[in-house]
Amino acid sequence: MALLEVEGVKKGFRGRTVVNSVSFSVEEGQIVGLLGPNGAGKTTSFKMIVGMLTPEAGKVLFKGEDVTRLPMFRRARKGMGYLSQEPSVFQRMTVRQNLLAVLEARGMRKRERRSRSDSVLEEFGLTHVARSKAFSLSGGERRKLEIARALITEPALLLLDEPFSGVDPIAVSGLQNVIRDLSRKGMGILLTDHSVRETLKVTDRAYIIREGNILVHGTS
Repeated sequence: MALLEVEGVKKGFRGRTVVNSVSFSVEEGQIVGLLGPNGAGKTTSFKMIVGMLTPEAGKVLFKGEDVTRLPMFRRARKGMGYLSQEPSVFQRMTVRQNLLAVLEARGMRKRERRSRSDSVLEEFGLTHVARSKAFSLSGGERRKLEIARALITEPALLLLDEPFSGVDPIAVSGLQNVIRDLSRKGMGILLTDHSVRETLKVTDRAYIIREGNILVHGTS
């Protein structure tokens, strides 16, 4: 059974079909890429998967359960993580405070929050900037923090929308290593990025979408 199954989802805006009967799946420990030009339907597909948009047709199955109509927070509680392409850190908080805020919202005890945040800071190579304000981070460090925030609650599936955007080439390599490590630990990952070359370096399978339709798919 696939971790995520997207079956024939469809969405339109103002009479124009943006996503047209798109289907794909993600297995545990697998990295899947959804690639295509601007306006192809990638971000709309992501938003239907995480619950920000409701499809007009089709289904989204997560761990075998139909979650098509579930709100975003319910999907998150079931183990679905999402990193949007827009900056999502609290700029005036420190790196550590950004992580602790997520854990506190989940009701975790103070000692557990501290232990978990320390572990994630080390895992993502952010310990040296733990006390730095988020606005002072480099592009690569900020993206790492955003991924760390999405992962700190240990989701089974992570959706990454444009994870390499605005990040220098050296930092991109570091992010690719982080993504590979997560998949080796059994996490399913679905990602999309304008940089097809960098995305294909980490994906096990890729789907090409254009004008809302899957044109072709195969192993990377």
